[in-house]
Amino acid sequence: MPNIPSDYDNVFERKLSLAERSKMAILVAVISYFTLIGWIVALIIYDKHQSSLASFHLRQSLGLIITGAILSLIPLVGWVLNIGVFLGWIVGIYAAIQGQEYKVPLLGDFYQRHLDFIE
Repeated sequence: MPNIPSDYDNVFERKLSLAERSKMAILVAVISYFTLIGWIVALIIYDKHQSSLASFHLRQSLGLIITGAILSLIPLVGWVLNIGVFLGWIVGIYAAIQGQEYKVPLLGDFYQRHLDFIE
């Protein structure tokens, strides 16, 4: 068993500085856009380190995941409309990296209103 220094702090168990909280919020926001598994991982991290930026992007990315899944069930038309979901995904990731709360065009307001269980 490795010898762990006594001043070792687990990032998930200690209070973070303002700069660390900002970086953690951006990390959660970005991770949330990478598939459903990434969204679940981001939600688990978010549970320990909540922020408005992270919750905003968790709602946006879950909305895109659900919309993409529904559209993929519709032959041809849904597949073409999924190009819009992909573009929304790109916009969302870019905004998350920048630390901005930018709503996905067309459905962003809907996602924020109806996925409000993610506080």
